[in-house]
Amino acid sequence: MNIHLNTIEAFLEALVRELEVPDHRYEQAEKSYSSLGEWLHRPESTVRLYDPQVYCQGSFRLGTAIRPHTEAEEYDVDSIVELRLLSKRTKTQEELKAMLGDEIKAYHKARAMVKPVREGNRCWVLDYADGAQFHMDVVPAVPNPDQQRSLLVARMLDTRWASTAISITDRREPNYRELSENWPRSNPKGYSDWFASRQSVVFERRKREILESMRKQSVQASVEDLPDFKVKTPLQSAIMILKRHRDNMFATQLVLRPISIIITTLAAHSYENQDTISGALFAILDRMDQFIVHDGRKYIIANPTDPFENFADKWEKEPQKAEAFFGWLRRARADFYAAAQAGKFQEMANALNPGMGYALSMRAIDRLTGGSRLLRAATGASATAAGTTGAPSFANADRRPTKPQGYA
Repeated sequence: MNIHLNTIEAFLEALVRELEVPDHRYEQAEKSYSSLGEWLHRPESTVRLYDPQVYCQGSFRLGTAIRPHTEAEEYDVDSIVELRLLSKRTKTQEELKAMLGDEIKAYHKARAMVKPVREGNRCWVLDYADGAQFHMDVVPAVPNPDQQRSLLVARMLDTRWASTAISITDRREPNYRELSENWPRSNPKGYSDWFASRQSVVFERRKREILESMRKQSVQASVEDLPDFKVKTPLQSAIMILKRHRDNMFATQLVLRPISIIITTLAAHSYENQDTISGALFAILDRMDQFIVHDGRKYIIANPTDPFENFADKWEKEPQKAEAFFGWLRRARADFYAAAQAGKFQEMANALNPGMGYALSMRAIDRLTGGSRLLRAATGASATAAGTTGAPSFANADRRPTKPQGYA
């Protein structure tokens, strides 16, 4: 083991390796989408004529999913079933959800799944066998690009993501049982495309580097042969670390836990193509609150693909959620600053144990040292060598920028 690897960058890389979802879990999820899609397209399907498309959304799509704390916990895999030839003019939300629900229940029975199908407010939930360690939320949807584009054009806002906009069902909506054009809106494909645009330079470079490394090992592969989940950028890695830190801080206060879409959105806005995890992490911690708008009455964290949606909408009625977010950000800055100042693996772990968890930090150290106590206590290079520009520092001022909704 080369002692010069004992840097904050090496430690963060080891943390990410411990947090990463194993490849077989991504492959397992993809097989589940494909299997459900094939079922919905079978000759007897009652929704086949509507051209159903099943695809992933959320952290699995973005590559920011993290392992559960224990093997007893499950992965939450979010999916959409978009009926591309169905319109809101011909079905109510309730009718669409019930129609898809019948097919999902039939799929459940045909696959001899044991745990019953559950209904959520927006989705149907398929619980897989215990060994699979995941459940899949299936959200019914119909296309909504025209209405979304009209809304954006009327406000002279960015329309580049509108082509993939969808409308989804939600039984809490007052018009759930009525024919209406006013359905809840979503755009997971658009958000994924926006997120990809924030890291495209580094992502493409890393993908080429992986392919070149494979070729040097006489493994012939093309860009198409390499799944996106096998490429990890500093932005994705930093988000994974921050999500686990958030999870631990709010382990006993789940109701106050900042939601992942807020952390992910602010991190992506803050990222500036840093090549290292440490560079990305400290840039995000320093800048992420600059992308929170305060209009004098409420906080706004706009969905970049639908500026009418405010990810911080609950903060107005529940100000403790805003306080929890800013409290978490202060704590994360302090914890990672302390880790960046450490010169030894054990000191880094000590700084991050409360936020990242003792077991995770120790596994990261063991990954770097092979379990050697001597290397664990050895002094390494400074954080500057890891790609940070000197010691990170964070402004303490309460920054409330006034960027308009819809910023890119």
